[in-house]
Formats: sequence, C-alpha cells, structure tokens
Amino acid sequence: MTAEAGPAAPGGGRRCAVLGSPIAHSLSPALHRAAYAELGLDWSYERVEMTEDGLAPFVAGLDPSWRGLSLTMPLKVVALQLGRVDPLAAQVGAANTLVLADDGTRSLHNTDVPGLVWALGQVGVTRVERATLLGAGATARSTVVSLSRLGAREVAVLARTPARAAPLVDLGASLGVAVTVLGWDAPVPRSDVLLNTAVAGAADDRAGAAAASAPVVFDALYDPWPTRLAVAAEAAGCRVVNGLDLLIGQALVQVELMTGRPVAPATLLAAGRAALAAPSGPA
Repeated sequence: MTAEAGPAAPGGGRRCAVLGSPIAHSLSPALHRAAYAELGLDWSYERVEMTEDGLAPFVAGLDPSWRGLSLTMPLKVVALQLGRVDPLAAQVGAANTLVLADDGTRSLHNTDVPGLVWALGQVGVTRVERATLLGAGATARSTVVSLSRLGAREVAVLARTPARAAPLVDLGASLGVAVTVLGWDAPVPRSDVLLNTAVAGAADDRAGAAAASAPVVFDALYDPWPTRLAVAAEAAGCRVVNGLDLLIGQALVQVELMTGRPVAPATLLAAGRAALAAPSGPA
C-alpha cells in the first residue's frame, strides 16, 4: 500500500495507521478506532504492511490529512531517521510513534516505555528493586528503561545468545542499573518481577521455575492466551500482566500524542478484548 492508496478519512477527518511486517494481526486499529469514537473524532486508522526499505518513501508521500503512524517491527529503528527524535526514543534507540504536525514537521516518540510502566501499575507495581528479563530481543531495551523508571537497580537477562544482550549492560550502566547477562539455561534468579519478552513458546519449558521466581509475572504475548507461563503464574498465586495490558498502555500515550486528548483506559481494554474474541480475529 502506498501513501496515496486506500480511502480518504470519512468526512474529511484525519488519517492514522499502524505500519509493520507482518501487520495483519495487529490490535491497534481496534484500540485507536474505539478511542476516536469516544472522543467524537471522525478519524480513520488502518493497517499498512511495510518493510524497512519502504518506510521513508511512504512517509515522504503522506498528504496533510495524515496525523500519525504507529510503528511496529521491523520499523522502530529505521524510523529514527525520519524526523525530530524525542529524548526517550533516542535513549531507547527505537521509536514506535510518528506524529505529523500541521506545519509538516515530524516527531518520533517511544510509548513502549510508559506503556509498560502503566501496565505494571495496573497490578500495583510502582516500585521494583530487582527484575529478571527472559529474552534479549527487540523490546529488551525499552523494558530495561521502563524498569529503571520504576527504580530497578539490578536486572538479570537470560538470553539464548548472550552476546546479543551485551548492549543492555551499557544501557543499564547509563541508567544506574546493574544488568547481568546469563545464559538461557541458567537458574532463574529470585526477583520482584519477571518479564518474558521471548518468542512464543520459548519459555514453556521453564514456565514453572520462572513463575516461582517472582510475585509478579509479565508475558508480552496476548494471543493465544493464556500462555503456559501465565497458567503457571496463576497457579503460583502471582499477579499476571500480559501483552494486551502493554498494548493498551502504549496506545493511551499514542492517542494523546496524535489527537491532543486523553482517552479512558477502559475503552481500549473493552475494544481489545472484543477484537481478540471475534471469530475472524482482529478487524
């Protein structure tokens, strides 16, 4: 899809979209459309399949009706070249939001960090001393920054390829967080919160040990749900946070960045749950 393709926003409203590859599974349209309905905005929000090479030409071709883009993998790093980067996105080294101002300027933001802080806050986590992170993939940097905002001083990272997690040590040092990188098969350390950002199924063989290691468990997945880790965490009496909670937290900030107005979290939660329950999947 090109910038000119697709219908104009109904009634002359503004246009927004989520870009990435693959993108068909994204719940973002359901969340943002629900926000627009609550706010009384005649805006549109679509999915656009997009690769790294296509992002810059797409953005360059956007007309003045466009207001914002949500960016998912694999676009979060390459997007940093497309406008003014706010300090948080620069710190994380990734942006998931592009806002187009009326004067044509573009700004890049990271809402994953406040999104995770918000999601953990929904189960009463406002302070963390020690955390354990399973996986060192694309979301690891924003996770470490989120934990630093919650006061974390120690983060253990279990990675299948420890060398891939090495940059997290330097990031942690810049934030006053001691990041220790361990092999994937290392014992899961005790901590205040365990966060799983590994690919689906990767943590299944250690779900029991992981769930027993912390009173709060975050699993970045949300479909299918519950994961084996979530089941083990519930059985262990843990407070459980999932990827839908994170998606809602980051979308709350995105909506306000793009529209200038806040939306009720309950509106996005209801929309997300309804989309997941729909027989045909996310619309």
